[in-house]
Amino acid sequence: MKNVIDQTGRTVLVTGGTMGIGLACALAFAAQGAQTVITYRWGTADMDDVRAKFAAAGGPEPLLLEADASQDEDTAVLMDAIAARFARIDVLISNVAFAQKTESFNDYSRRSLHRSIDYSAWPLAAYTQSIKARFGHYPRHVIGMSSPGPDDFFMNYDFVAASKSVLETFCRYMNFRLFDEGVKVNVVRSRLVRTASYDATFGDTFHKYLESLGGFEDCYTTPEEVANVVLMVASGFCDAIGGQVISVDKGFEFFDNLMGIAERARRKGKLLWAPQD
Repeated sequence: MKNVIDQTGRTVLVTGGTMGIGLACALAFAAQGAQTVITYRWGTADMDDVRAKFAAAGGPEPLLLEADASQDEDTAVLMDAIAARFARIDVLISNVAFAQKTESFNDYSRRSLHRSIDYSAWPLAAYTQSIKARFGHYPRHVIGMSSPGPDDFFMNYDFVAASKSVLETFCRYMNFRLFDEGVKVNVVRSRLVRTASYDATFGDTFHKYLESLGGFEDCYTTPEEVANVVLMVASGFCDAIGGQVISVDKGFEFFDNLMGIAERARRKGKLLWAPQD
């Protein structure tokens, strides 16, 4: 998509942007000429490797800054550091997500719920407010990263789903509150993206089970595919879209049921019986 959607002169802030979907989003914007600012917290990525990926994409070197998305103090320091280099932030991609893995009802606690919201939902609003306070303007485009968890069952996903529900509600109301400011707030839902956080939540056994079904070998969406949707939504070409939850799922959500699984497996010769037989 090089030079297809020119983003030269824009500054894009991606929280949790050194790995997975966040990194793919930052690379997608950088490849179109945007200056990117990437936050990280636990140092799980090799920063030299991250910079090398941007060089390979032909984009400006990113500004890498450590910040805990749940801490107001970190957010204030982050905004000062960005302001020392750039005059504005045009796009905010709120990608950080952290929640307790829930294996039983006994894992439910108020503290876990609050912490999940603090990381996975609240930064969408808090960072938008902080950008306005520090730079004197809101970002033109605000994107939150979500999942189908609020609507569909996923193992161990209770607190993630709860925080994503809050995130999606904020999206709709923020778009209304900031409409007259010219801000476009949207959420992108990505379904079954194989990342480190995916494996940490569901485990490799779930991935092997999907393979055993015979109809789900190609059900995964790549981080790059999700990033291209984010790029388009926040590019300026889709400003008629606001307050929306946009699913990136290759259409699987429609036929992800027993009938759909059986039919796809039958077509691939991996099932002896299907309803039409």
